[in-house]
Amino acid sequence: MSAEIRSHLTELLIRALARVAPEEPATVITLERPKQARHGDFSCPAAMQLARNLKRPPRDIAQALVQALPGSEWLESAEVAGGGFINLRVRPAAKQHAVTTILEKDHAFGRSARGQGQAVMVEFVSANPTGPLHVGHGRQAALGDSIAALLESQGLRVTREFYYNDAGAQIRALALSVQARAREALGLPSQFPEDGYHGEYIAEIAQKYLASDAGSSAGAAHDLEAIRRFAVTELRAEQDRDLQAFGVRFDNHYLESSLYADGRVDATVAALVAAGKTYERDGALWLRTTEYGDDKDRVMRKSDGAYTYFVPDVAYHLTKWERGYRKVINVQGSDHHSTVTRVRIGLQALGRGIPPGYPDYVLHKMVTVMRGGEEVKISKRAGSYLTLRDLIDEAGRDATRFFLVSRKADTEFVFDLDLARSQSDENPVYYVQYAHARVCSVLEQWRARHPEEAASAGALSGADLSALTGAREIALLARLGGYGEMLEEASREQAPHQICFYLRELAADFHSYYNAERILVPEPAPRRARLALAAAVKVVIRNALALIGVGAPEKM
Repeated sequence: MSAEIRSHLTELLIRALARVAPEEPATVITLERPKQARHGDFSCPAAMQLARNLKRPPRDIAQALVQALPGSEWLESAEVAGGGFINLRVRPAAKQHAVTTILEKDHAFGRSARGQGQAVMVEFVSANPTGPLHVGHGRQAALGDSIAALLESQGLRVTREFYYNDAGAQIRALALSVQARAREALGLPSQFPEDGYHGEYIAEIAQKYLASDAGSSAGAAHDLEAIRRFAVTELRAEQDRDLQAFGVRFDNHYLESSLYADGRVDATVAALVAAGKTYERDGALWLRTTEYGDDKDRVMRKSDGAYTYFVPDVAYHLTKWERGYRKVINVQGSDHHSTVTRVRIGLQALGRGIPPGYPDYVLHKMVTVMRGGEEVKISKRAGSYLTLRDLIDEAGRDATRFFLVSRKADTEFVFDLDLARSQSDENPVYYVQYAHARVCSVLEQWRARHPEEAASAGALSGADLSALTGAREIALLARLGGYGEMLEEASREQAPHQICFYLRELAADFHSYYNAERILVPEPAPRRARLALAAAVKVVIRNALALIGVGAPEKM
């Protein structure tokens, strides 16, 4: 049901409470969704919460509240059930009101200002610039972008940030790999590094480097630093192109190398030492993480002087705090699980008032890609893994984005390429988009058959909806009315898969209605009512698909 209906019913119960127990706070009035439709549209457990204070049986309190309820044009019935629940049913007129609201608000329907402009950062993808983006990065991109869109829909001010891991051993291995291929191309002796990167893209970068101004000078194949800069720039540009093709944008890009260049890593370590949270042993610097519940202390600086991987992460997240982001969500692969505790402890140990749960993490599991019943693992160009670009090229952007957010982040996901490409009801994204296209087709037929009616102002937004009383129509109305609540919950739980679940259910309700009922009936009043209902379905499907970065085609 819409927020208006929930608010209306809550107000009725508050007024009833004021009659039955005026000394009790109105905050005890909450509404829940019954698990079974036969129990009504809403359920209120207030009577059981009041029983101790009022020293009365819950069912007696519930009965008194029901009797004290004011009359309402939207409330159909209220009855006591079980140990004292109050089950509420609303009239069809209340459910029909959702259509009017949807058509009036249009693109803004489902959006809320409850976030009050709070600044929040969502960091996602953050891939090492050592190769093309793989399928796991794709899941992260789809999740992160959808979570950001969800938060924005609820009134938060979101910054999307990409953290480039452009420092460390992996970048050196990249540079050595490109150097080896460049030397091979020049007919010079070369030795490929044991931990080097394979795949055609390394040879491509080497060829581009040799053809560039930087690589055309004598001895260019010996200049490892120039090769490193060129390779990182090329791969960053390729990753950006792939993300653009995926419909993902970022507000900020932050370089790991800048943390070292600006002295932030050293300063963070010095602050932890000054706070008394470190000690030296065996030539290494250790962080006292056991003081914060870790199973053992962790090395920060190894005996060779190099920092361990979580130290720059602490320095980086300190910059987020210093930039004013009190809410931060990191979307990362589940292989980063061990990093979560260490980063959080490092931030707490700085003594800057950073809370224990900062930042939030959404950890996702990897994706298994199947084609023809067999797992697809290797991309010729990447060498050892399937790239995001491969997935987009084969399944299309819409199907790829829908599929990659269609399950909870912490569950394994099998991406069936054959299903993603199929035009059938079994393909969820096709099924949902087809519902949108169907509505567009019906509206187009209406405009062609009844041009004067379609041209009149408010033909649908002002339609008399009282005719929408059939079982399938009521089901559709209830589904539409629940859109805002679904978005609120999905935003709160950082769970965009709920949008996909909702869309499939809404599409199923509409297809069932479309197949069972005629929308363009001869009588004008019921025709406009049914068209208004269909138009509301179109708006909600379009709005929901936009939040997960999927298009809403008008023809299929």
